[in-house]
Amino acid sequence: MKTLKKILAAVAVLLLAATVLLWWLPVRWALPLLQPSLHGLRLQQLHGSVWNGRAEQVLASNGRDLGRLQWQLSHRALLGQAEVQLDFDGPQFEFHGQLRKLSAAQVVWSGVQGRVNLSALTDPRLRLPLGKPQGELDLNAEHALLQGGWPMQLKAVLHWRHAALRTQGGEVVLGDWDGQLDAQNGVIHAQWQDDGQGPLRTTGELQLSPLGWRLAAELQARHDDPVLRHWLAALGKPGADGTVHVERRGGLAASTLGNTAR
Repeated sequence: MKTLKKILAAVAVLLLAATVLLWWLPVRWALPLLQPSLHGLRLQQLHGSVWNGRAEQVLASNGRDLGRLQWQLSHRALLGQAEVQLDFDGPQFEFHGQLRKLSAAQVVWSGVQGRVNLSALTDPRLRLPLGKPQGELDLNAEHALLQGGWPMQLKAVLHWRHAALRTQGGEVVLGDWDGQLDAQNGVIHAQWQDDGQGPLRTTGELQLSPLGWRLAAELQARHDDPVLRHWLAALGKPGADGTVHVERRGGLAASTLGNTAR
């Protein structure tokens, strides 16, 4: 009996020690376990714990310094209820938001704020038919429900500042654009318009699902910009007032998206 009591007491001490260790586990100790899930990113100058910590440097696989990461992970993760606040600040990219895991396939993001320098995001070796996006893109999302990485529900607004496209014929200056994103039942509905001051007047909408997509847009040059007019002519024949109407669709469900996205 005394031996059993000693064994139980030792087990209790070990469980308590393990709980304390997990509660204040230094992130430096856990990094070797986390590294395989970082997709080539490297965290350096680590401070704090797994639950509340920061990395002063986040390095890309090529060694480029991307910025600084801070996180707060709820202790409910020990019970399988993962909830984390992420704050990333860098010269080319910023992201702030709260993630809550609902299941193995579903997560909810809330309070998302993001900024990205599009010229830094685009691979310089990549050739895009309309040109490489330039400028800064701001994103604010109140709520996003993702299933397998795809938005099932989404409410967000976008602002494309100093919008431009870099083409072989020169840089196509587009001005500033505003947009809205809405998703219901896995169908994404995006709308955008210019701010009324730039060289291009545009309105448009994109409807997108895993089975298809549909695009409708109007574009018209406000000024006599040869590079812009040449780019517009590649999209379609301008009307009498110079407006180019773009209609594109693809995928299995392209013909039904107009009815399901609203």
